[in-house]
Amino acid sequence: MMKFMFMIIFMIPLCFKKNMFWLVQNLMMLMMFMFMNLNISIYYNTNLSYMFSCDIMSFGLILLSIWICMLMLMASENLLKMGFYVNFFLLNMLFMLLMLYLTFSMMNLFMFYLFFEGSLIPTLLLIVGWGYQPERIQAGMYLLFYTLFASLPLLMGIFYIFNKSNNIMFYFLKFMSFDFYLLYFSMILAFLVKMPMYFVHLWLPKAHVEAPVSGSMILAGIMLKLGGYGLLRILILLEKLSLKLNFIWIIISLVGGFYISLKCFCQVDMKSLIAYSSVCHMGVVIGGIMTLNYWGFMGSYLLMIGHGLCSSGMFCLANINFERLNSRSLYINKGMMNFMPSMSLWWFLLMSSNMAAPPSLNLMGEISLINSLMSWSWLSMIMLMLISFFSAGYSLYLYSYTQHGKYYSGLYSFYTGVSREYLLLMLHWLPLNLMILKVDWVMIWF
Repeated sequence: MMKFMFMIIFMIPLCFKKNMFWLVQNLMMLMMFMFMNLNISIYYNTNLSYMFSCDIMSFGLILLSIWICMLMLMASENLLKMGFYVNFFLLNMLFMLLMLYLTFSMMNLFMFYLFFEGSLIPTLLLIVGWGYQPERIQAGMYLLFYTLFASLPLLMGIFYIFNKSNNIMFYFLKFMSFDFYLLYFSMILAFLVKMPMYFVHLWLPKAHVEAPVSGSMILAGIMLKLGGYGLLRILILLEKLSLKLNFIWIIISLVGGFYISLKCFCQVDMKSLIAYSSVCHMGVVIGGIMTLNYWGFMGSYLLMIGHGLCSSGMFCLANINFERLNSRSLYINKGMMNFMPSMSLWWFLLMSSNMAAPPSLNLMGEISLINSLMSWSWLSMIMLMLISFFSAGYSLYLYSYTQHGKYYSGLYSFYTGVSREYLLLMLHWLPLNLMILKVDWVMIWF
């Protein structure tokens, strides 16, 4: 595991040389294929050292991180054309990848916390440095304060656990049980904000709308998954109280998911709509994790990977339109099928994955989550039906609104898709729909 960390660190000097943009991207791809070939055991942690380890959950999320970071560079060619602080952008990317890699591979709870919070800094720089409107400062503040407000209690909780058990290694915490209400809330809150759960989700649409395409991709692709990963790791030592109190989060998430999916129909900004749909999906994921059963853990992990690829691809599509029309408004992005018929196919493919059509990973994840929530309580069926129906609804709404209709007459200058963009979308869609063939790996592990 250490070798990949050093690979990222030794890529950093390349950022200070000229014309290294595509080299860094190719090196990330190389690193991804090297990481894929690690020998990972399905049943227990492998590649162990004092700090690092890798099990299936870490493996999948690290792989997703490297993949999305590589695709972010591919999507940000506009920065390269304009020469807008490209070297600093590359540095920021590598720093972010390093933070994410370390977060997912740490065994020590405190080190996990450190890198979990560290990943906030490059994201903030992305939004404030490369965002579009002046409101990006406010969005950055929302992101910072929501996350930091919730994560101080987490730090206190980690210190408390260390004080009581003289140990904060994830692996040994399996054998501990801490049943204090205050500890339970302080440990869980930071991850619920990061997910984000309904009520503490307001920072996400703001951050997405103001962020550049790379910022949106990393936020949707990886940042939301940090919360789910943290919950899957932490809930092991809070079992007794979780069985008592988890119904609160499940109810909030399911009812919130329904509200948010209605809110999606009110959006006029493409990015905002995709961001709210992320909140809706993550609500179901929180519900699945909180049921504490086999299907729930499995489905949440699958949906996190699937959503990371799908949502990131949809932000790429929104950005492709934005680069042509200089607007993200649904009123102006109309009738795109006349202009870019082949791009229309990609809109369709990614939208269908977003509404969990087969053969996407989202389908497998949602089936598992519905199983888990239904076995927890049959009443959850009502909300799940509504969420499933409306998520298909807003995906269709976005697709039909952007692709059909009479196009805006002010479109005088235009160029169709370039091969880089089609490759970018292919690299989102292909793993999303091919990985369902190896879904048994995840099933066995959980």
